[in-house]
Amino acid sequence: MKKIGILSDTHGFIHPGVSDFFMHCDEIWHAGDIGNMETADKLAALKPLRAVYGNIDDHIVRAEYKEYEVFLCEDVKVLMIHIGGYPGRYQPQARKLIETYKPKLFISGHSHILKVMPDKKYELLHINPGAAGHSGLHKAITMVRLTIDGQDIKDLDVFEAKRGRNF
Repeated sequence: MKKIGILSDTHGFIHPGVSDFFMHCDEIWHAGDIGNMETADKLAALKPLRAVYGNIDDHIVRAEYKEYEVFLCEDVKVLMIHIGGYPGRYQPQARKLIETYKPKLFISGHSHILKVMPDKKYELLHINPGAAGHSGLHKAITMVRLTIDGQDIKDLDVFEAKRGRNF
């Protein structure tokens, strides 16, 4: 059994609630637009970090992280990419990766909109954790945590805080 913290679109900002919300997690997964290596390093200091780069990430972040990751967590195959779309509206590259790797869990960011949606066609769960940073049009900072136990994805919780610079 593994507890996972998932976030995206930090754009170089780590909300003060991250450490408490992810305190009991075994790993943190970042779905791109990290912002800089300092942000990645701070997250990696909290918990082991898996990440992909996003469209705003520079060559330094891109040298450290891949465009997409496919991996097993427990008995769940995971595909993570920054720009993915949603069930029925996947980006072409994401659709091709889904059809090739057949993940049970598909994670993407980019839209800054929190969504958790089953995809019956591809038999997967799609999660976009929303945006955990200040940059963008979103009104709330959001993150997700969940448990993966064998083949089960369960105990999903959402962190939500009003967006603002005064904490």
